Amino acid sequence: MDIPKNMEDFVEAYGNGVLHEALKNKLDLLFTSFQKVLYEEDDIFLKGMATKNLAGDDVNKYRFWEWTQGVGLFGMWKMFERTKDKKYLDVLIAYYERQFGIGFPAKNVNTTAPMLTLAYVYEYTKNEKYKELCLGWCEWLMNGLPKTKEGGFQHMTSDTLNDQELWDDTLFMAVLFLAKCGVIFGKTEWVEEAKYQFLLHIKYLSDKETGLWFHGWTFNGRHNFAKALWGRGNSWATAAVPEFLSIIDCEPCVKRFLVENLKNQVASLKKFQDPTGMWHTLVDDPTSYVETSATCGFAYGILKGVHDGLIGKEYEECAIKALKPVLSYINDEGIVNQVSYGTAMGRETKQFYKEIEIRPMPYGQAMAILFLLEALQ
Repeated sequence: MDIPKNMEDFVEAYGNGVLHEALKNKLDLLFTSFQKVLYEEDDIFLKGMATKNLAGDDVNKYRFWEWTQGVGLFGMWKMFERTKDKKYLDVLIAYYERQFGIGFPAKNVNTTAPMLTLAYVYEYTKNEKYKELCLGWCEWLMNGLPKTKEGGFQHMTSDTLNDQELWDDTLFMAVLFLAKCGVIFGKTEWVEEAKYQFLLHIKYLSDKETGLWFHGWTFNGRHNFAKALWGRGNSWATAAVPEFLSIIDCEPCVKRFLVENLKNQVASLKKFQDPTGMWHTLVDDPTSYVETSATCGFAYGILKGVHDGLIGKEYEECAIKALKPVLSYINDEGIVNQVSYGTAMGRETKQFYKEIEIRPMPYGQAMAILFLLEALQ
């Protein structure tokens, strides 16, 4: 079956009603499966935390409160935001109320990820205890999180300090939350800090040759580790820039800088897209496996960038080309397959990324939700 080059061709080929129903059906499946995946134990993570818990606190507090769940929750919020169906909000509130009963883990970049959705839930519900948690967490990001040289948000995780390291994950996991709270609570200094973190991360992570993003940078030795152009890490940037610009009202020069970086990245993504419509776990390496969460992140960021007028409509083709394979990777139970497991820094070789195992994860569900919701636009 030929793959249409844009949404108009897609609708013409398959019919608007058929396309709409297919996407809605998959989204319903994703919602049903999400409730199960959200509370599936990450045995690999928990085993590591038994000996590498950086803060030394109760591991049970991290069991379902990490970046993997955090990204998933954001997808669920988008479902509620788009549909106003209370069942999605109920899932979110139940999740947060459960964690209030258990207690919260030590603060780091990855445990900040669930806070982004909580900020949106607070904005909608005006629940004061959500407000207090958000305010305290932002104060920690500003004054408690270790900073790299030049004031970067050091990518400290639950099990690793990552001294003087910037990772492309940080923007989505922590900086979007700070920006959103800055807007909600009228904290100009938080908004300005969020802008600075985007600019600093672009400075050290954006590859001048390809426009893609390196996974990380270290000020200890001043290098980009294995210089891996990792798929999902790149997709955090593709998704984060349009999200960020929809949260804050940037001055023209900053917005222009961010948009030009996004354009450079998307142009390169178009070049490296696999003929199937997917992207590889190492974007520029066709011998690495194709990966669904990165593909969904790219397609979502591209479509949102087009819809928000940040990038040209000609790039819509890349996103639409990904629809057919992504839909095929969502099984009848709503589980998104071909998702790579959580990936630490490839410090020495790119081969490290090619050996990451594949397994269903909450963020895989969420990235698919974001993509399909944006496609329904």
